[in-house]
This record gives sequence, C-alpha cells and structure tokens, in this order.
Amino acid sequence: MRRAANYLPILITAFCILAMIVQGPIPQTENYHAFADETSFLGIPHARDVLSNLGFACVGLWGLLGLWRHRRHPGIARGWPGYALFLIGLILTAFGSAYYHWLPDNARLVWDRLPIALVCAGLLAGVWAQTALPPGRAGIVTGLLAVYAVLSVLWWYWTELNGQGDLRPYLLLQILPILLIPLWQAIHRTPAVERLWFGAALLLYVLAKVAEVNDHALLAATYSALSGHTLKHLLATAAAAALVYRLLQAVRSAAPLAVSSR
Repeated sequence: MRRAANYLPILITAFCILAMIVQGPIPQTENYHAFADETSFLGIPHARDVLSNLGFACVGLWGLLGLWRHRRHPGIARGWPGYALFLIGLILTAFGSAYYHWLPDNARLVWDRLPIALVCAGLLAGVWAQTALPPGRAGIVTGLLAVYAVLSVLWWYWTELNGQGDLRPYLLLQILPILLIPLWQAIHRTPAVERLWFGAALLLYVLAKVAEVNDHALLAATYSALSGHTLKHLLATAAAAALVYRLLQAVRSAAPLAVSSR
C-alpha cells in the first residue's frame, strides 16, 4: 500500500499538467496593475504595497544567517540546495516586488515574479530532497526547478508581448508545493510537529492568495487601513517565517527533520 502511495505525487503532478493543457492559456487580468493601495509615504508611491515587502528580506536573511553554518546538519543537509534557493529567493522577492509596486507595469512585473518563482522552486526541491529523493540528487533537482522557474516567467512575458499572456507554467509552480509537500510528508512519515509547521505555512500562503484577489474589497472593509495586496505580503511573510522557524528548530534540537531512507 505504501509503495503504491509513492506514485501519488507523480499522478497528481501529471493530472495538474494535463488540466493546464486542457484549460488552455490563462491570461493575466486586464486590470491586474490597478492595486487598491494609493498611499504615499516619504515620496514612496503605493507605500504600503512597497514597504510591506521588507518582511521577505528580513525572513530570508534570518534563515540564511541562522542556517548557513548548520547546512550539513542531517536535519536539513539533503534539502539544503533547495532551502538555500528558497531563502535567497525571499531576499530577491523583497527587492523585485518593491521595484514592481513602485510603478506597476508588465516589464517590472517580470522582476517580481522571477524571485517568487524561485522561492516556490526552492521550497519544492528542498522538501522533495529531504523526504523522497535519493541522496545526492538535491543539487540537480534544485537546478532544474530553478531553470523551470525562470522559463515559466519568461514564457508568460513573451506570450504577453505577443498579445495573449499565458500564466500556466508559472501557476503550476505555485500549485504543486501546496499539493505535493503535505503528500510527501505524509507518505514518508514526517514527524507531526514538522507537518504542523509546514501545513500552517501553506495555509497562510493560501490565505495570502485569497487576500490578493480581494484587494479592493479588503481596503473598503478595513476603512482604507489595509488593502488585500498589502495583507497578502504580510501573510506570505508569516508563511515564510513559519518555515524558517521550523528549519531552525530542526538544527537546534535532537529531533531533526525527517530524512528519506531511500
């Protein structure tokens, strides 16, 4: 039964790819750049959307500084190439997203989406290597997923320039971690505390996406105190912080992250 379960991630990935193919191109909404936040602070336009990205840099630096000297610890060693990409991606996201929100347009959006795609690729590679991949494969898998991440954004931008934007490869990279990470951890019997922290992080990220699509509604509901997109940044930062906290726990305690026996 457990051997059969090992094929579930492959089947789910194949199903998602097939669904994307059947769906056809997924364009960006026409008013995507019309964010609710119109505040200005010290000459910074869209100040809340811009400044709320600082949390990503703080969490990324926290993780890199705290985990670098422990990168060979058995709790994170197999997944370290992916986790390192995840943390570096967080720092780059702070700059890329702030740059985009300063003056939103498609050209700047490339620099927002590129690091976000790398964050997703890194997290996917890190957990995959730590739970399911044979030893020694993490670097190759991380590299391949990083290339896919970059190509997914370049594909969107190229199709956008040609009149019909297609977000499918980029969206796939955001969907797969939400589906596959809990599945890998369940199949390979990851300790409950780890599954709890990762599950909480994924839930926070889903809530961040919900906030994103309710940008204007949340600004109105909070009497202009907080827009949905600003809240998205804060929730996504909290999600990343939960993951970093768990990784730090793994290298500081006697109970490391589960490691695949394969």
